[in-house]
Amino acid sequence: MLTKSAEYAIRALVYIQLQNWEGKRPGYREVAREIESPEHFTAKVLQLMTRFNLIYSIRGRNGGFAFDEDDEPLKLVKIILAMDGQRVFTKCSFGFKSCDANNKCPLHDDFAKIRDGFEELVNKETIQSLARKIQKGDAVLIH
Repeated sequence: MLTKSAEYAIRALVYIQLQNWEGKRPGYREVAREIESPEHFTAKVLQLMTRFNLIYSIRGRNGGFAFDEDDEPLKLVKIILAMDGQRVFTKCSFGFKSCDANNKCPLHDDFAKIRDGFEELVNKETIQSLARKIQKGDAVLIH
């Protein structure tokens, strides 16, 4: 359902959060290496995340990326909207340009349930909740 950009953004932000909890601010090269993403692509994704004020960056020797500790936990929906826009929550599974209750594709009703469930999930889960699962050993960041 997500583009590679959104997938890498979520993985990158989870990694950054884990590092921030250890008192570290990773740079884009480290993030790219640790989430197995191309460096150039990771740099662009992180630049966009800073532009949307989802994280901040500090230049220089002790620089890197970090979350503002005073901010609310970052819901996945904000990242998805920044990377992929609203379309991920409205697009037709059949690829129709216009698919709605009055003009349904063959999968409309069933796919709407999946899409709605996905939207509910990303409005509930946060970067911090995903990072906690990894921290506890209940999940992994790369495989």
